[in-house]
Amino acid sequence: MGTDRYTPRSYDDIAPEQRPTLKQALVPVVGLVAFLGLGSAWLGLDPHIPLVWSIALVGLLGRFVWGYTWEDLYEGIERSLSMGLQAILILFTIYGVVSTWVAAGTIPTLMYYGLDLLSPQVFLPATALLVGIATFAIGSSWTAVGTLGVAFIGIGSGLGVPEPMTAGAILTGAYAGDKQSPLSDTTNLAAAVTNTDLYDHIRAMRNGTAVAFGLSLVGFVVLSLGITGTIPAGQIADIQTALASSYDITLLAFLPLAVTFGLAAAGYPALTVLLAGAFAGAFTSVLVQGASFVAAWQTFMSGTGPETGSELVNSLLASGGVSGSAWTIAVVVAALTLGGLLEQTGVLAVLAHRLQRGIRSPRLLVASTGLSAIVTNALTAQQYMSIVVPGMTLRDTYDEFGLDSSDLSQAIESAGTPTGALLPWHAGGAYMAGVLGVSTLQYVPYYFFGYLSPLVLFAFVLAGVGFSGNGTTRPGPAAAASDDD
Repeated sequence: MGTDRYTPRSYDDIAPEQRPTLKQALVPVVGLVAFLGLGSAWLGLDPHIPLVWSIALVGLLGRFVWGYTWEDLYEGIERSLSMGLQAILILFTIYGVVSTWVAAGTIPTLMYYGLDLLSPQVFLPATALLVGIATFAIGSSWTAVGTLGVAFIGIGSGLGVPEPMTAGAILTGAYAGDKQSPLSDTTNLAAAVTNTDLYDHIRAMRNGTAVAFGLSLVGFVVLSLGITGTIPAGQIADIQTALASSYDITLLAFLPLAVTFGLAAAGYPALTVLLAGAFAGAFTSVLVQGASFVAAWQTFMSGTGPETGSELVNSLLASGGVSGSAWTIAVVVAALTLGGLLEQTGVLAVLAHRLQRGIRSPRLLVASTGLSAIVTNALTAQQYMSIVVPGMTLRDTYDEFGLDSSDLSQAIESAGTPTGALLPWHAGGAYMAGVLGVSTLQYVPYYFFGYLSPLVLFAFVLAGVGFSGNGTTRPGPAAAASDDD
């Protein structure tokens, strides 16, 4: 992807005649919020439409107010799409992987044994822990959610656990494990763009991650108390019978799981790992389930529509394959396009510059960094930009305040990486909703780690703990007069 070589446009890089004022830079931000509220919340439109409206607004402002050429604007879009290309390719691949794993019996076998091993009383915290451990081992929250997560959705449904709660537990474990994994791309990226040693960065995040994850587990234990005893009589047996009658339930069906997690643990890139998982799934479909070679790869492309005799099982195992990724891919492409325009026209640079001018203390600097990561997430719709833009923009400011680079790296990742999945138009939010079959707005109330991670960051800042500056006030950078008001 080249994210570690990406340098966002700075305030000084933009010609004064093409540089938005602060008030002008806020117009696209307000427009995006208004369009999403009007289009999605009020009119019930898919998020694609409000994003297109926002793209048109920023494009028109860039061309006719700030004087950019169409070629300039296309260049920004191209750069953003290039940065998000790996995420797009992963989206395509993971939809096919899920389908091949259903056809191979991998996910059905996980569901079958999971219904025996887990109970409603422990399911939610156990799910968060197991997914967290798996993600820590492989370093990819998206891979863990798209494989194990899909199986846990099925297990939870069989146990009578509402799917949004299960999705929240899955995402909590995935992002908590991802933040502490030395194999994670976002963890490595946050360390790289802030010039921080990788393990110093991980150690700096450890306490905040532990507190946020621990509070999340407490929340899931409390939720579990309310779902005890809700399993309809005979439902687990009916589900297992339907699974066993349609698939060969055998440990051999775990071959794709072993291949995928083995390669991930060995350090292979996520896309390579997922492609290997798809091949292993197709191979297992032929070897274990008796599918033809052609049928196995048609499943990869077109998805599954099982007829097990149980409507619940059919709905849980139905998948769209690569073809079913179109809706999600379209959201991601539109969001990346908007993010590229905001970066190219200098909107992000002006907002970051204004943020720097208002900082007067180390505590305010760290808190503002976390807030800027969240805002960048919302505006650019990808977690990489939420790390790169504030990380590279604020590096010198941290030096001026005598703060360690690990203070910057933990602030951008604690607030940036986990919060993307809270946003329906974000690449992470669209992906998680698509593969888990639960809308973003449905799982958000139960995705505890998504908002506890930044809240714990802000609480640590307020208490003056966990950072090298320890809240000592220092003179801030000179607030030179400018015309960006």
